[in-house]
Amino acid sequence: MPGRMIIALRHADWFDASRARGYRLVLALVLFGGAAGWILLSRHGIDRAGKPLGTDFLAFWSAARLALAGTPEAAWNIVRIAAAERAAMPVDPGPSSFLYPPPFLLFCVPFGLAPYFVALPLWLALTGAAYFAATRLWLPAHRGAILTIAAFPAVMSNLGHGQNGFLTAALLGSGLWLLDRRPVVAGLLLGALVIKPQIALGVPILLLAGGHWRALLAALGSAATLCLAATLCFGDRVWTAFFEGARLGRAILDHGLVEPEKMVSSFAALRVLHVSPAPAYAGQMVVAAIAVLALIRVCRAQAVPAGGAAALTVAVTLLMSPFLLDYDLTVAAIPLAWLFSEGLRRGFRPWEKLALLLGYLLPLVARPLALATGVPVAPLILAALAILIARAALWNDAAAQPTGRSKTVARP
Repeated sequence: MPGRMIIALRHADWFDASRARGYRLVLALVLFGGAAGWILLSRHGIDRAGKPLGTDFLAFWSAARLALAGTPEAAWNIVRIAAAERAAMPVDPGPSSFLYPPPFLLFCVPFGLAPYFVALPLWLALTGAAYFAATRLWLPAHRGAILTIAAFPAVMSNLGHGQNGFLTAALLGSGLWLLDRRPVVAGLLLGALVIKPQIALGVPILLLAGGHWRALLAALGSAATLCLAATLCFGDRVWTAFFEGARLGRAILDHGLVEPEKMVSSFAALRVLHVSPAPAYAGQMVVAAIAVLALIRVCRAQAVPAGGAAALTVAVTLLMSPFLLDYDLTVAAIPLAWLFSEGLRRGFRPWEKLALLLGYLLPLVARPLALATGVPVAPLILAALAILIARAALWNDAAAQPTGRSKTVARP
């Protein structure tokens, strides 16, 4: 019986196109139906939990209002930004912080010109459209592509939080897609991830190890230009305020000011398992180092399928940062889409279907499972996804290696 179960999971023949369509449709109906009900049950933009809709966006919007009022450095002061949020809402939204680099404030300021409940849907609509367009590039052409993206639970997580996951995933996904097609444009997009650098930790490795020099120069120029623009618009005091506020980010990790169950990193998983901060950081570093070595190996391989190194870059990034929340899994759509496309192209290899299913559902189950049972599954699933992408990339490389004699490469 255990052997049959392993075989069923290894090949996942039961997970066919018909079931996949059914799962996506059910997910979309449940997630969007639940969201619609939550919004309809809210009163004057305050949900049933007593919080403003789009809770995290309130920090972005308040930071923008502070900048428009001539005090942009106040965005990184937890007392002043909390006061700005309370002044804008009929309820106390609770503690808040704005931990992003000053260039992100450039993206927020236009939305500060509108009332909050106008700015929130506008933010989500514009960044969401960019996300759908970028993610669609990675999926094969089929009628279910839009449903596949819409039903991905990370989409609803980002919508509910009013977060910037759509924006960062759009920059990362479109930049990586264009890397071999339009390297300068790709670099400009990837450099814009200076607004949230932990989402781009694998990008410099890809550009350096892969020899993408034009894209690298464009990315450095893009990042530097955004930093300079932020300085010119807001003054150099915002940088002092940002670095002072960055200490709060370390305190959040060290003291669990944000529950580690809400995070999906290896560091957070170890903290959920009651490991103290120092060894948890060490564990995170080991995982990150292994992931980086795997990415370098793939970047230097000879016959990697198109997009393989880019897909692994995203998967590796998700294993590198200790500060990674479940709504950041919007970027996981890129490696999932690539592995799915590869499976359709050359047939699914063992464990790939299971990894696709688990990775797709991960944003839905990671937080509640960790909170309810104390079992942090996210790093395991993300690591499995990265391993399978590396295998898919290096499989072609192994087949391309000269051996001096004809040899058929066996398939598992």
